[in-house]
Amino acid sequence: MNLAGLTLDHPIIQAPMAGFSTPALAAAVSEAGGLGSIAIGTMTPAQAADEIARTRALTARPFAVNLFCHRPPRRDAEIEAAWIDRLAPLFADFGATPPAALRDIYPGFTGAGEMLDMLCDARPALVSFHFGLPDAAALDRLRGAGAVLAASATSRAEAEAVVAAGVDLVVAQGWEAGGHRGSFDPAAGDDRLPLFDLLAALRGLARPVVAAGGIMDAADVRAARAAGAVAVQCGTAFLMAAEAATSPAHRAALATGQTVMTRAVSGRAARSIVNRFTQIDGREAPDYPVAYDAGKALNAAAAARGEWGFGAQWAGTGAARAVARRAAETVAALAAGAV
Repeated sequence: MNLAGLTLDHPIIQAPMAGFSTPALAAAVSEAGGLGSIAIGTMTPAQAADEIARTRALTARPFAVNLFCHRPPRRDAEIEAAWIDRLAPLFADFGATPPAALRDIYPGFTGAGEMLDMLCDARPALVSFHFGLPDAAALDRLRGAGAVLAASATSRAEAEAVVAAGVDLVVAQGWEAGGHRGSFDPAAGDDRLPLFDLLAALRGLARPVVAAGGIMDAADVRAARAAGAVAVQCGTAFLMAAEAATSPAHRAALATGQTVMTRAVSGRAARSIVNRFTQIDGREAPDYPVAYDAGKALNAAAAARGEWGFGAQWAGTGAARAVARRAAETVAALAAGAV
């Protein structure tokens, strides 16, 4: 099939999952005829270049890279200090102390800079954006470097903004999807549209739509395609793949199938397996990714004592249906619904 200029055997995209995607996973999906993805939104330009090179060493087929385009966090020393105090007893449970102050650990990709220069040199086949869009000049440079462009949208308004920016593909992220919501402005509210309601809302959009959220098997793929999606993007379906970097504790937790949206871990709404961290009320957490600085430190302290319930165990609502197998087998199983 032709996907906005990319030739694929199957309309299956492996979601770029920061922390879980690997060059081996992306390459395996691409080699199986889908489109593999690597997540570089949490990386430095040098780290991202290395990740792209490692993936390219494993496959000559197209693959995607994904960037985070979140707005700078609103810094409030009082809110951040209160959040540190809120988590301090949990750190104490594991013989640790919380950070004295929190950092903005993941600058968003907005446009010019080393990351853009690196991408234009590396020329990945597809570049996708989450949490919004970079500036128009960056989009122009990436197009000029031959990249197909895609961006997540959780509403009709966001999808229309993607179209207006000249991006080639809209990734419709349903409420069922695991990991962070791709909302452009978390403070603006969220209609929480399930995938098929979102696909209905995007009918007539002047760009092809990729369906994301809760797609785990051939029947889900068939239904998404019937609802107008040209392709599907699956993340949770690949979390049990041998090539994924999913931890043993996370793999075991998927079997519960219990997920919830939480701000506590990172400061931004994200769907996670229910664990000890998701039981914390995250409404007063600092903005993403400042809260994530505390979340990562707490997880490290807990893990050092053998407690795995404070990890970012992202997963969609279909978590219990994830199958442990090679990534190529998952591509084949999903592709059976695309005929």
